[in-house]
Amino acid sequence: MAKRLLAFSDRTAVAGVGWTEFSKDSRVSTLTLACRAILAALADAGIRPEEVDGLATHRVGDSVAPGVVGPALGLPSPSWYLDQFGGGSVSHSVVGQAALAVAAGLAETVVVYRAINARSEFRMGQAANPSPEAQYLQPAGLVAPVQHFALYTRAHMLKYGTKAEQLGQIAVRQRDHATRNPRALMREPITLDDYLASRWISEPLRLLDCCLETDGACALVVTTAERARSLRRTPVLISAAAWGGGDSFLAPGEPTVSAAALLAPRLYGMAGLGPGEVDVAMLYDCFTFSVLVQLEDYGFCAKGEGGPYAASGEGPPVNTHGGFLSEGYVHGINHVAEAVTQLRGEAGPRQVEGAEVALSTAQPGYILPATSALILRRG
Repeated sequence: MAKRLLAFSDRTAVAGVGWTEFSKDSRVSTLTLACRAILAALADAGIRPEEVDGLATHRVGDSVAPGVVGPALGLPSPSWYLDQFGGGSVSHSVVGQAALAVAAGLAETVVVYRAINARSEFRMGQAANPSPEAQYLQPAGLVAPVQHFALYTRAHMLKYGTKAEQLGQIAVRQRDHATRNPRALMREPITLDDYLASRWISEPLRLLDCCLETDGACALVVTTAERARSLRRTPVLISAAAWGGGDSFLAPGEPTVSAAALLAPRLYGMAGLGPGEVDVAMLYDCFTFSVLVQLEDYGFCAKGEGGPYAASGEGPPVNTHGGFLSEGYVHGINHVAEAVTQLRGEAGPRQVEGAEVALSTAQPGYILPATSALILRRG
């Protein structure tokens, strides 16, 4: 198994990225958003729509399927497609599965997209929840993701002494990154005092601990590494892709440890490197706590040290686009797009000098006991 996994590394690449405008009211359908992002990504790569033979997305009853997007763009019948049910936890597995399809020869050019009117149409938490846990959680008033994450955050605070100010430094630093990102919805700098003054959403999480509700779409073009080298942009190789499960509310487990802790060894093993070799990290930031726990579970610091480590600003730059907290929430795919932008050296004033290796992650496995992640490398 290990040899087969290692043979997958660096055989595929992201050759193009595309975004729509991020807003609070797109005034268009999710289908329109998806098509705009896909066409932008294809133009970025220098690929014609008729060359696309694969489409992949994930959704929770809030977007549009490949079977609708393909005809809308006039694409020929795809030889491979993926329409995966799931939220942010599966976002990076969709990219990994597209890479597997390309590596296996099932398709040559796959576009991965996520389109969502998450403010004006399908607000998060209103989509269907198929988890058997819902029947036990909802009677207790645990409906919204922020309420779930509040419980995990409090557990970390009680066990390790994690402080609100440490979470606040994550929000402040990511907003600083967003000030240099023209796509970001929130570009006004904030201070730690601003963070502490923001209203409670679900204690101990405040407004500025929470990601933005965003209308928008993002797309990636995945093709063979060989073909990517002949296209318009610097290729970004997919060195590792991993996904898997962990504990849920109904399963016994340690609430301060996410499924990312189980995933990380496989991910790093496939790429043949460790956390010390990561130059830039896009850590799923639905809430500030998800960044903190992933700093621990992906090995940048020891368990329980995430608070002081996050506050110190040590380690690789995190969420250089501002993340979901400040750029916008496109359910995982805009993290991958920023990683690609950084590795291509095209991030402008927020560029991390000499960035060669990026880690990009999905929701770390809370609520839904699954997660996924990628390691990307400049080609």
